[in-house]
Amino acid sequence: MSPRLDLALNSGLSLSQPLTVIGPTPAHDLSELPRDTQVVQPFKPFHDHFAAQSFDVIPETRDPCQDAVIFLPRAKALARSLVQQACLRAKGKIVVDGAKTDGVDSLLKDIRKRVPVEGPISKAHGKIFWFASDPEAFADWAAPHGQIVEGFTTAPGVFSADGVDPASALLLGVLPAKLGARVADLGAGWGYLSANVLQKQGLRALYLVEADHIALTCAKTNITDDRASFHWADAVTWRAREGLDAVVMNPPFHTSRSADPALGQGFIQSAARNLAKHGELWMVANRHLPYETTLNEAFSRVNEVTGDNRFKVFHASRPRR
Repeated sequence: MSPRLDLALNSGLSLSQPLTVIGPTPAHDLSELPRDTQVVQPFKPFHDHFAAQSFDVIPETRDPCQDAVIFLPRAKALARSLVQQACLRAKGKIVVDGAKTDGVDSLLKDIRKRVPVEGPISKAHGKIFWFASDPEAFADWAAPHGQIVEGFTTAPGVFSADGVDPASALLLGVLPAKLGARVADLGAGWGYLSANVLQKQGLRALYLVEADHIALTCAKTNITDDRASFHWADAVTWRAREGLDAVVMNPPFHTSRSADPALGQGFIQSAARNLAKHGELWMVANRHLPYETTLNEAFSRVNEVTGDNRFKVFHASRPRR
């Protein structure tokens, strides 16, 4: 269990069922909680982690509960919206557990201005505290309905929520007029690249593959073309029904504060596996990430077609089997 949550429970905090736990990651050990605890996790790999432990896992808050535990995300707007959503669902108490680097001190200060807080307990470079659910106290923390960025719907906490990512814009600028009939956007986010790929000549099917359920929900709002299909899946393990003509992608490189090149490397390997023999990969990445070796292992031809001091765009073809 989370060291702070474990300490709080041993110090007198009690949790009542039905219990909802919001935003845990595999770093949080929930094994001591009852299996009928509802876990809310929109990120597919983490969702599957807890589903494999026989928890009732859903991608977004839905059902009423007695108590709720929130593990803080990094995004401030998302953290606030989770508190507001939890207060709408829970009848009892709301428990907040977060690291200092995730802004727990700032959130604690803001919550104390609105409701009485119990705790807090400090441990492992973070804090845990709790308060009685109050649906009215945090009404103004609700996520904005229909947050629009440059004509696209986004949401707090999704990648590039406040504007088009410059790396994706750079990639879009070099894509050819024709990509083929069957194309996948791995890590499609809220659909910026896909919306533009749908304008390419000869396209018959576009697969949007995204692990973040919230971002994929935004993409479904942004893209209504019948040629598009939406897949809530880990792009690293996703499999297309047939060989693809092209893959476009701006892969993520972290799920925490530390960069993890293995994520992007997994995307590259997935692209090569899903492409037909004649298929091509168009990919953008941060300049400092070491993807060249993996690209050359997965493809016979690899070229850096453009770039700047921040990003590099690759075109790869002839996937190796």
